[in-house]
Amino acid sequence: MIRLFVAIDLPETVRDRLGAMCAGVPGARWVDPANLHLTLRFIGEVDNPVADDIDATLSAIHVPRFDLWLRDVGFFGRGRGVRALWAGVDASDGLMRLQDKVENAVCAAGLARETRKFTPHVTLARLRGVSASRLQRFVAEHAGFMAGPVPVDGFTLYSSFLSSSGAIHTPEASYSIDN
Repeated sequence: MIRLFVAIDLPETVRDRLGAMCAGVPGARWVDPANLHLTLRFIGEVDNPVADDIDATLSAIHVPRFDLWLRDVGFFGRGRGVRALWAGVDASDGLMRLQDKVENAVCAAGLARETRKFTPHVTLARLRGVSASRLQRFVAEHAGFMAGPVPVDGFTLYSSFLSSSGAIHTPEASYSIDN
């Protein structure tokens, strides 16, 4: 079994800017800046033959290159159920087209369609029991954050191993997108 997800990698300059924001919320488990990415589809654990099928269907994707814009910060959840702090990503036509094709490719490999609506974001931290006032202050301090344009010329199939020190992401296959 292998745990997989599909993502757009961010340039080091953008990861560094995001990483510089990752402080000041006690109890937050910050994502290592080297692991910051935009998830197009979390797949989960699959057998190796299914992983090979996913690789084959992803390699058939053709979309034009596009730019990403990162904008603002926020969090998912409410009250004690707040679970993640994020940097937002504009839902451009190019991004939404790529995400739709990735979803269709994963389904063509035999997996069920994702039931949650795609909300483009970069997860900055995982949260549990964090002060709502401290989260609001973090969001206010970073209001107006913007990065871009970030050229997107490909995407990556990653495996993910959960360790006590955080997730270890390994690129399994990279895919270029058209000019």
